[in-house]
Amino acid sequence: MWQAAECLGIDVLAASAAEADGLLSIGTQVVFRHPLVRSAVYSAASPSQRRTVHRALAEAIGSQDPDRRAWHRAQAAAGCDEEAALDLERSAHRALARGGVAAAAAFLERSVALTAAPAARSKRALAAARGKQQAGAYDSALHLLALAERGPTDKLRAANTELLRGQIAFARSFGSGAVPMLLRAARRFESIDASRARDVHLQALAAAMLAGRLSDCGIGAVAQSARRASATRARHAPDLLLEGFTRLIAEGPRTGVPVLRRAVTAFIEDDLAPEEEWHWLWLAGHAAGLLWDDRAWQSLAIRLLRSCEERGALSMLPVAMATRAGAHLFAGELQKAESLAATAADVTAMTGAGLAPYAEVGLAVFRGRDAEATAVIHSATRDAITRGEGVALTFLQWAAAVLHNGAGHYAQALESARQASADTHVQRFRNWALVEGIEAATRTGQQDTAHQALKDLRETTRFCSTDWAVGIEARCRALLADDPHAEDLYRTAVDRLRRTGVHTEAARARLLYGEWLRRKRRHVQARHQLRQALEMFTGFGMDSFAERTRSELSAAGERAHEQRPGPSEQLTSQEKRIALLAAEGATNAAIASRLFISANTVDYHLRKVFKKLDVTTRTQLAWRLLQDDRTVPGDTDHS
Repeated sequence: MWQAAECLGIDVLAASAAEADGLLSIGTQVVFRHPLVRSAVYSAASPSQRRTVHRALAEAIGSQDPDRRAWHRAQAAAGCDEEAALDLERSAHRALARGGVAAAAAFLERSVALTAAPAARSKRALAAARGKQQAGAYDSALHLLALAERGPTDKLRAANTELLRGQIAFARSFGSGAVPMLLRAARRFESIDASRARDVHLQALAAAMLAGRLSDCGIGAVAQSARRASATRARHAPDLLLEGFTRLIAEGPRTGVPVLRRAVTAFIEDDLAPEEEWHWLWLAGHAAGLLWDDRAWQSLAIRLLRSCEERGALSMLPVAMATRAGAHLFAGELQKAESLAATAADVTAMTGAGLAPYAEVGLAVFRGRDAEATAVIHSATRDAITRGEGVALTFLQWAAAVLHNGAGHYAQALESARQASADTHVQRFRNWALVEGIEAATRTGQQDTAHQALKDLRETTRFCSTDWAVGIEARCRALLADDPHAEDLYRTAVDRLRRTGVHTEAARARLLYGEWLRRKRRHVQARHQLRQALEMFTGFGMDSFAERTRSELSAAGERAHEQRPGPSEQLTSQEKRIALLAAEGATNAAIASRLFISANTVDYHLRKVFKKLDVTTRTQLAWRLLQDDRTVPGDTDHS
């Protein structure tokens, strides 16, 4: 800065008056008293003054920082400047390489203003729009797309423009509006690039799956179109995913499941480009859920979240957080899910994305907070219908069924499960709802309904050999089995689910087994299973299921005391989020980036956390939180 000032003939003492008035201070960097002061100073300068200063800064920076130099040089340009535009383009590529999606979009957006040639201007506008879309700046992306469309006619650019409009519609609502746009884009690519056509058909299919029952374009029609594009076989992971889903939709689990299994394995083992990770890891995770493969689901969820955070891909970050939060919920790690739910809500509000509050609903349901869960389910249902996000309806109906089963309101649980079960078999929430429906139907004496739901469930589990699939099917069959077989099935369910990462399902298996044993008047054995289940539910923080278990335990002849709150219960939601990340080893800067707050705010909250928990180091913090960790207490025996 001083070097640039010297070039402009500005003396060091020129800043003295401003420093004396407290407007700014100059040390290793310039710090204004308030951001508005900084904005006022810049805005008060004339355009020619700003260009002069930017030019001086670009010359002073030289080759030391090519990206900063390119930015200042571009701001110094009064009109079109192809050389400056090229420099910005190079800076954008470097920013993308280091994960700076928003920075790359800003570089490209400025390069558009400096470009005179119509074809080059359209090309750069399209690239800038893509960057803005990935960064979650959808209005800017649409403005740049309008600029891109003004260039010379070009079939490839027209196809890419249609695709990006569909992607923006998808990211904004996750509803039915994106499906026809993406399908048109896919068909445009068929005569240009077969590989790209397959990729876009998969995007259209994914959008159709999310739109679900609310889509004007039926999922069968989209799958039929996609299947024609997937006729050329390939071994790349997205191609396998496309083939697997189209087979599952058209032919059923027998032929679809083996291909989907290969696709999920490929996604776990193959190296993918960052954009492929954003587009497909969530869909591969959905496939893992359909395969009842909890380990693959968790692995893909972790990878997707890491990729979005490292690259600043805000457009997909709420999806990544919801996916990871779901895996945490099934693992009984409700505090970790709470941190992600809060951050996902922040990002959704910031970008204006219309994604349903999956993590927030799931958290309220698993905790058994009836009033809170019911309110957010009603609100989210209205929003989902408005946006055309059909899969959200299925999720919300499944969530309501879990909530009611936990509270022992089986008639309500059955009705919610029936609604969710009406969806297609390619929706995992529909398959999970069958499980809730079987439990609720047996508790309300509707055996025929339970048998039909079990038949539908077995269609989704019988081609899967995972512990989750075998355990959940055994648990459901036990509810309908005669006495000689029921106990063997309950034991199988407990044993197989114990081996999985879906610890909440293992706890529910013990609860159901304990309830069955109590009804058979085998109180000693019933108390053993119920005690294990209660310890797990209270450890997870699943209050409704814990209370249901406590009532059963009391009926079996044992009084169960409520568990005292753990140390982290005295922390606020924001403090919990920061404490958990700090305990995992994240620096203040990394936490600030993750939660979209300043490092000073992180430091402020951490000092409060340390005081509340009476710790002085991060190691002690991790130990205190470990004492309150929602893991799998007591689930180690085989009885």
